Amino acid sequence: MARILPALICAAAATVGFVPRCGAESPAGKLGAADRAFFENRIRPLLSQHCLSCHSARAKELGGKLLLDTKDGVLQGGESGPAVVPGEPDNSLLIQAVRYDGLEMPPDRPLPPAAVAVLEDWVRRGAPDPREGKASESESESESESETSENPSSLWSLARLTAPPIPAMFDSPWPLDPIDRFVLAKLQCVGLAPAEDAAPRVLVRRLYYDLIGLPPTLSEVEAFEAACRVDRRRATEQLVDELLARPQFGERWGRHWLDVARYAESNGNDGLGRNPTFPHAWRYRDYVIAALNDDVPYNRFVQEQLAGDLLPADSPEQRDRQLVATGFLALASKPAKAMNNNFPMDVVADQIDVVGRGLMGISVACARCHDHKFDPVPTRDYYALAGIFTSSETMWGVAGHEGLTAPPTDLHVLTTPAKVPPPDGFIETVVLLESNTGKPKAIPKSKWAVGTPLAMGVRDRDKVADCKLNLKGDAQKLGEPVPRGFLSAIAGPDTAAIEPGQSGRLQLAQWVTDPRHPLTARVMANRIWLHLFGEGIVRTPDDFGVYGEAPTHPELLDHLAARFIQEGWSVKRLIRAVALSRVYQLSSDAPEWAASDEENRLLGWHSRRRLDAEALRDSMLQVSGQLDLRPGDGSIVRHRDILVNLAGNLHQPSRHRSVYLCYLRSSPPPELAAFDLPDFVAVLGRRAVTTNPAQALHLFNNPFVVEQAKAMASRATSDSAGNDPSEIARHLFRRVLLRDPTSDEVADALQLLAVADAGSQDNPWSVVCQALLITNEFRYID
Repeated sequence: MARILPALICAAAATVGFVPRCGAESPAGKLGAADRAFFENRIRPLLSQHCLSCHSARAKELGGKLLLDTKDGVLQGGESGPAVVPGEPDNSLLIQAVRYDGLEMPPDRPLPPAAVAVLEDWVRRGAPDPREGKASESESESESESETSENPSSLWSLARLTAPPIPAMFDSPWPLDPIDRFVLAKLQCVGLAPAEDAAPRVLVRRLYYDLIGLPPTLSEVEAFEAACRVDRRRATEQLVDELLARPQFGERWGRHWLDVARYAESNGNDGLGRNPTFPHAWRYRDYVIAALNDDVPYNRFVQEQLAGDLLPADSPEQRDRQLVATGFLALASKPAKAMNNNFPMDVVADQIDVVGRGLMGISVACARCHDHKFDPVPTRDYYALAGIFTSSETMWGVAGHEGLTAPPTDLHVLTTPAKVPPPDGFIETVVLLESNTGKPKAIPKSKWAVGTPLAMGVRDRDKVADCKLNLKGDAQKLGEPVPRGFLSAIAGPDTAAIEPGQSGRLQLAQWVTDPRHPLTARVMANRIWLHLFGEGIVRTPDDFGVYGEAPTHPELLDHLAARFIQEGWSVKRLIRAVALSRVYQLSSDAPEWAASDEENRLLGWHSRRRLDAEALRDSMLQVSGQLDLRPGDGSIVRHRDILVNLAGNLHQPSRHRSVYLCYLRSSPPPELAAFDLPDFVAVLGRRAVTTNPAQALHLFNNPFVVEQAKAMASRATSDSAGNDPSEIARHLFRRVLLRDPTSDEVADALQLLAVADAGSQDNPWSVVCQALLITNEFRYID
């Protein structure tokens, strides 16, 4: 029976719409923003520091006829052949050389192990490389102060933000909101009409998933359908308001923000095979969830994360919240301090990147070694920002045994008691994971009293100073100091000067959130749109620069951004407006003309979307009756009994929502890992959506999926009236797919039940339940 079970499930699933989708669904083409940032932040400085003196067009004596200053040079290689085989580090000559495996490069001394690990990771990723054409002088002379290739005035995203005029529709009844007028005007310009409205039972499921990340129950679907028969617009408004007020809203939208904040509860592989945990990171997660539920204005939300320690507070609770918020700047994955002379500047590079791409959608970090190749960010601007962060102390606590990953730092000590008091004798514990095995090893070292509430974050240093230029990105080769400041290409914000003795973080927070800043509101409005439609108006949400995509509807984006500011930077109000628009409520059945716009850039219908990893897991828990909606602990500190006793692994079974699972870099939650989780190392505004065999194997064999199927089967056979198999089948369809099955579907379910029963299953209905859980109808929003 075990051998034929997958085939039976697949056959049964096909009867209810399980049609495997082959091939990647992620956009192809240009290098992604995350890969470009990885190269600029990690690879270019490494090549510049260790390789280009011998392997560039400016080298006095070219070694082995190998050029590493261009993409083509890396791929073509030198006398020994291609330097890199993308995706295959073990077969790449460059990796063999830096490992001193036959070849030995650099010849004077080996690279630090952390640097070798970075190069291996780069090749494993496919050796993404944004360098095109011939090497420029700035490739070898990174301190170049030449002009960037882009005039700031020509970059759309840096244009002044103003509310555009709303298109006139000549009394058309179709628009429900000004948003609709921008979309309909563009459709009418090309002679097209939008799709029909989504049916109420489709719309209600869409709203539940988009706003709280959970499916409705059948009774909730039927109640909405009944209300729509009376007044659809009023019923939709009431439902949206109700969902926005639920605590599950913050859990859903908090998870979106945590991707941008590269939130994780461990460091990830530091290059030395170590993965120390961050036992206080969970407080930042809880801060984000609470802030979104309370609809903290987005400008305030950003200010607290950049400079919460410098803002006034009305109460100890508010003060603690603001200190926790600064964890945004401390959550980075850090390369090992051991043998890394650039460690402090690597930490700063991450902070500049999360502010640049996370808040402003521009890759400032690319200017670390040289003026930005495409966007108007000179190297001096990079080090103007760097001075703000070198003047701030980043606090992560203990990160690895004897400071091998990172030197131990202080932590924020909070004044309000912990949510859950620690047990008697509890010792604050950091866990060191072996990256290759995931085996935990506790390091019970703490200078604080038992039970002291602590938080990661930042604070100003006692002595602040401007940062000197790092020539070629090398912290050991210093140029002149650059006064602390902001991006010179961004005009508009009028921020107070940074006074002596101040780091400048408070002024940075004020500058980023100034209503005249052209990027901040646009980027967040685009992120909101993305999470409601599956694609942003700008489809590269972390890159509003030259290499990012232009907006499909620029006037609509500016309308949303200006409206966002005018309505008090309220995230909930903007989500509400979009959810109540007609374009959001369109059917996902594409119109006849859809072939002429396969990517739905005109927004003529609502694109079908697959549930993300967290929503899929949470949905399985809900339909099986196992979901615990109480806020979960789900953190390393909460698993202290396990950690102190070194029993088991950190991923413990949980019935709480997925946002409360233990998110470890290099060791993601096993229930989620198959479905396009990010690596939590860099800013990520849009997750990849792929289809691969590992996902099918997960759905067939993962213990979590099997357990939910068994729980649902047990509940169904006990809840259903009598033992009529046909009625049990109908009950399962109504619970999972929110509809009655057809007579053919009932017959197929009973046929599968008979086969499972012959195989001596403990409860053969669990096979039917698992078949339903893996259908496309369950796993897709529409």
